[in-house]
Amino acid sequence: MRLKGNRITLGVTGGISVYKICELVRLLKKNNFSVQVVMTQDATKFVTPETFRVLSQREVLIDTFEYTSPERVEHVTIPQETDILVIAPATANTIAKMVHGIADNMLTCLWLAHKGPSLLVPAMNHNMFTHPATQRNISVLKEFGVHVMEPDEGALACGTEGKGRLPAPESIYEEIVHLLSTKDFKGKKVLVTAGPTREHLDPIRFISNPSSGKMGYAIAKAASRRGAQVFLISGPTNLPDPPHTKTIHVTSAAEMYEEVMKIAKDMDVFIMSAAVADYRPKTYQPSKIKKETTTLTHIELERTPDIIHSVAQKKRKEQFIVGFAAETDNVVKNAVDKMKKKNMDMIVANTATQAFQKDTNQVIIIHRSGETRYLPEMPKEDLADEILDELIQKVRQISPSHTS
Repeated sequence: MRLKGNRITLGVTGGISVYKICELVRLLKKNNFSVQVVMTQDATKFVTPETFRVLSQREVLIDTFEYTSPERVEHVTIPQETDILVIAPATANTIAKMVHGIADNMLTCLWLAHKGPSLLVPAMNHNMFTHPATQRNISVLKEFGVHVMEPDEGALACGTEGKGRLPAPESIYEEIVHLLSTKDFKGKKVLVTAGPTREHLDPIRFISNPSSGKMGYAIAKAASRRGAQVFLISGPTNLPDPPHTKTIHVTSAAEMYEEVMKIAKDMDVFIMSAAVADYRPKTYQPSKIKKETTTLTHIELERTPDIIHSVAQKKRKEQFIVGFAAETDNVVKNAVDKMKKKNMDMIVANTATQAFQKDTNQVIIIHRSGETRYLPEMPKEDLADEILDELIQKVRQISPSHTS
């Protein structure tokens, strides 16, 4: 992650979903965030302050007149030590107080004294959330510059269904990271391909490979965090769509080719990490091939569309293409040959056995100029930022996208 800060003040108000915030604090601490929890009195009726004290490894603040030392006025000092104020869950009552500047507890005092970014995560009964008063108050807070995360829909603790559920802690965590990330790719349109493709012989059987899509999804997420407008074109995976991206799902190489070429002219950067099948069955059987003989003598194959080559042929001077190469031998030589043959600007190479079905990877980044960087094995989410760091010096020379 490339963050502008890691100091979180987490305001917790009195809703049943407070218990989910315990997991949010754990996630933040696991990823080296500093977390100061501030609770309203009603929040303490759902989860004890001691729970948050242990998870955050800091004293929990509740009373406006509670001070950790005589030299500190907490509701004034803490905002100066905060990179983002997060209020989750945010009840209708606290939202209304924020709008009208009512400072009758530690959290609302902090809110008035805080001048940095704020993230509000409403959670309440569906009727309370959709009430015109709550909707008006949320609109006013947005006008104040507060980032508001929409609640989820589904079964609510009160026994009803509707919009008002607190989003999953992982989703709130990702929103915090997104807001705190350095926006060095702002104004750039980035197309990422990810995952395998499947080339069907019949409705049941297909030719494919073991790509999990994790590398491409990590790149899409990192580019989005860093301000890019990201288009992710993905083959079949078991991964959730990354937030703040437009994800297009495809199955075959032909479908991926079609979707890439639809938007290629509008992109600034192409990061082609998908493991696209090179061949497909020449004939597709619309019904399942029956096992009526002991052998299937042969399957005639034909080449699939070469997506990177096609993009490169129509590439504008200011567009930048990054490819991937999973090789079994002569990794650097084969990767360089591929980069030159397909007119890429940069290629990320690795040994095929290291790349698939893992959360980590070890790669070599090779530029068209010949500049080469060997990276140690690391989590793919960290590697995504390393790849984008290699790109940013080049991308900064690219003028912003010519379309809106």
